Amino acid sequence: MITIDGRDGGGQVLRTALSLSVILERPFRIEHIRGNRPTPGLKPQHLTAVEVVTELCDGTVSGAELESDTLRFEPGDARETPLDAAIGTAGSIPLLFDTVLPIGAFSAVPLRVTATGGTDVKWSPTVAYQQLVKLPLLATWGVEADVEVKRTGFYPAGDGKAVLQTRPSSVSPLTLEHRGAIDRVDIYSKATESLRDARVAQRQADRARAQLTEAGLRTTTGAVEYVRSRSTGSSLLLRVGTRDAVAGFSALGERGRSSEQVADDAVEQVFEFRDATAPVDRFMADQLMLFLALAGGRVRIPAVTDHVRTNRAVLEAFGSDVHLDSRDDGTHVLSAAAHPAL
Repeated sequence: MITIDGRDGGGQVLRTALSLSVILERPFRIEHIRGNRPTPGLKPQHLTAVEVVTELCDGTVSGAELESDTLRFEPGDARETPLDAAIGTAGSIPLLFDTVLPIGAFSAVPLRVTATGGTDVKWSPTVAYQQLVKLPLLATWGVEADVEVKRTGFYPAGDGKAVLQTRPSSVSPLTLEHRGAIDRVDIYSKATESLRDARVAQRQADRARAQLTEAGLRTTTGAVEYVRSRSTGSSLLLRVGTRDAVAGFSALGERGRSSEQVADDAVEQVFEFRDATAPVDRFMADQLMLFLALAGGRVRIPAVTDHVRTNRAVLEAFGSDVHLDSRDDGTHVLSAAAHPAL
């Protein structure tokens, strides 16, 4: 039984532990779940992840209830599919999918999960980032999966709907240390139908395009669209393509924030990436770590964030040896051998 201290991390510690537990067939106990957060314990989106993974593998769990600070999980060897998950309100669908995705990649059977909740919400990758940045990047190493959006869900009502489909994959070692120059920036802008008259989606895209073009970056328009959603909102994704990789930078609209401010936020992130040297964005760094720890490889990341530190501790608790080496330019290289159990 592996024991994990969850007080220094958020929900990611639990999600990583759930994925590894099923893939490596190792039970775990996590204590002090989200212990250093203002509202510790399991929240609806964390509880949904536990319930989905338990059902998926026919596992055994105790402590799976709201506000619980301790949970014990023992994986089964089944792979139940398809599954439906209702997170409630605007709990993050992409974060739920992040838990299932590695299990699906290392599974011998296809998996399908349909989830309702938030697709574009704070403190989470947007569903477009997952579709257009993370999955294409993982595909270069053999991960076969896709996400289909049925309905957009903004904060606070959520009620978005998306489907994750994974297929058995032959995952090769992750090798990504260089990126080359930026080839282009693809613009994906979205807003609810109620904001069509104010041209919110178009204004976000136009502002981003103007600033990027002025800076000498080539842009293309991936999509400018208006969608139905129970809550008013908007989102913008700027997908940056380089010779060897892809990165993404998102910003969300909210009351009191103009379309131009949303665009400025995302563009500023692109400029920071342009002026640095790492091939992946800082949000992708910790998301690649689980695959790196299982399949092996080397990935250069822009910074050692709290998520990188806490994720590394969980990976090592499950038997991975993840090395972290600093470079003179301020970046760091994560490296690992393939997990001995695989």
